[in-house]
Amino acid sequence: MRRFLLLYATQKGQAKAIAEEICEKAFAHGFSADLHCISESDKYDLKTETAPLVVVVSTTGTGDPPDTARKFVKEIQDKALPIDFFAHLRYGLLGLGDSEYTYFCNGGKIIDKRLQELGAQHFYDTGHADDCVGLELVVEPWINGLWAALTKHFMSSREKERNEALKMASNASQRMEPVKPELLYIESQVELLRLDDPGRKDSEVQEQNAVNRDQSSAPTAESQSSLTHSIPPLSQASLSIPALPPEYLQVHLQESVGQEESQASVTSVDPIFQVPISKAVQLTTNDAIKTTLLVELDISKTDFSYQPGDAFNVICPNSDSEVQNLLERLQLTDRREYCVLLKIKADTKKKGAALPQHIPEGQFKPDLCLFSSNLSHPGKLHFIFNIVEFLSNTTVEVLRKGVCTGWLAMVVAPILHPNTRVSPAEDGKAPAPEISICPRTTNFFHLPSDPSAPIIMVGPGTGIAPFIGFLQHREKLQEQHPEGHFGATWLFFGCRHKDRDYLFREELRHFHKRGILTHLKVSFSRDAPVGEEAAPVKYVQDNIQLHSEQVARVLLNESGYIYVCGDAKNMAKDVNDTLVEIISKQAGVEKLEAMKRLATLKEEKRYLQDIWS
Repeated sequence: MRRFLLLYATQKGQAKAIAEEICEKAFAHGFSADLHCISESDKYDLKTETAPLVVVVSTTGTGDPPDTARKFVKEIQDKALPIDFFAHLRYGLLGLGDSEYTYFCNGGKIIDKRLQELGAQHFYDTGHADDCVGLELVVEPWINGLWAALTKHFMSSREKERNEALKMASNASQRMEPVKPELLYIESQVELLRLDDPGRKDSEVQEQNAVNRDQSSAPTAESQSSLTHSIPPLSQASLSIPALPPEYLQVHLQESVGQEESQASVTSVDPIFQVPISKAVQLTTNDAIKTTLLVELDISKTDFSYQPGDAFNVICPNSDSEVQNLLERLQLTDRREYCVLLKIKADTKKKGAALPQHIPEGQFKPDLCLFSSNLSHPGKLHFIFNIVEFLSNTTVEVLRKGVCTGWLAMVVAPILHPNTRVSPAEDGKAPAPEISICPRTTNFFHLPSDPSAPIIMVGPGTGIAPFIGFLQHREKLQEQHPEGHFGATWLFFGCRHKDRDYLFREELRHFHKRGILTHLKVSFSRDAPVGEEAAPVKYVQDNIQLHSEQVARVLLNESGYIYVCGDAKNMAKDVNDTLVEIISKQAGVEKLEAMKRLATLKEEKRYLQDIWS
């Protein structure tokens, strides 16, 4: 049976599950997969491997290869390796990632690129599966096409061996008697048998040929094409249509007993806190493109703990009107009070089956980044958010709002006060509404443990939130330790208009005046120059480029930290590209080397991102 080496590098188990699925399917296609985690280097040796290699690699949220692949990546990135180190290797690679993040499938891309640099060649095109739209859209067709690619590889290898054998035989024939024609005929027939798929018996091949003949000659029962049936000329084309993934979800409607059961459905591993809203303020003017609200929660009667830069979850319901509209379209209005139970089918053949991430358990729990410092505001928790608004894609355009931000805006509306730090709830004129929150399991976006380390903060729009908490915390620390040594602090902030959405302008001026914030650089993307004024810097990355020497010095010479918070789709990518350019220019190195140095900063947790789309 034809053997290939199958390696996986996984962080949360998805790559392993897909590799195991490939391993199980291999036997049915006449192959034998030698399956190992990429970290199990004692069980395989790529330096001497002669079989084709198949690799499944996931990517972490920061764009790095998974932890299980760190040792492997470090070994293959050894600069002492010759460029033909893997010249004998033929491989196919499947990368897993999420396009919501800046470095899509970067774990797989790093390994793929380095293998080619060391002489390895593809026998099958690389696949990049996107968890944002569904991994199976790429994974299933990629696996289906793998078998043909492997078969072609083995046939090509045999043909090469055969040509070499014939060449040797030709050379030998000059010294030996000529081979009889009947022997050549037998040899050719044996070769044809070898090239046939060993996973299928002769009887099976004959049966299938008979079936194919019958199907081609018999009239088609269905004359209309559909998603499951095609008619000529499409049915006569040699197309490889990916099979539907196996069913793995089971949906039940269960009659709800009452309110208690409904509340019990909101499950969470972390504790849930019911807290009152003590303040709600609109930070932007009414003519701003986006409306930004500040909300203060009173957590003094809870044991909710946090650090500046942490995020937490808000538990929010769906819009009643939208739920009603959906029930009507699904003709389920008589079952409004039923519970929808979604489970994995016990007999599913899908490997690594899991509930889709976009279907929350219980109720919707989006992440919100807080900007409080528990030293500056004990017993309080602050956060800001933009009210997400968009036009519905229907025949009649309707302005819709985001699930969580729209709900929060509605909840705080009775106590909302525009452009001031005072809210009616504080005066007792309106009852304080309450919301449910729970801490996020993993938080990493924290100030350095060494306060003398310089920091660079990049946060346009609401991305500034954690940095206000950083500065509040640093201010209190400096008051408590007036003789202490504190590193320089840089903030690159950006917004559209100076007079409409410059968030926390007075607070930033205060921090800058007191020396808590040593460098404040603000850009305005939509403001035009007035009179003879120079055109304002448009984006945060432009301002970073203007101060490239100082930025490079902080990161490369002073062991500083850089934090990026905000939009993942454009801003974070542009900032990263700018940092690569700065390091390349200031350090006098090639772009690839600059990227490696930036990756090292990530490994050292000195380049941190809290980004979203």
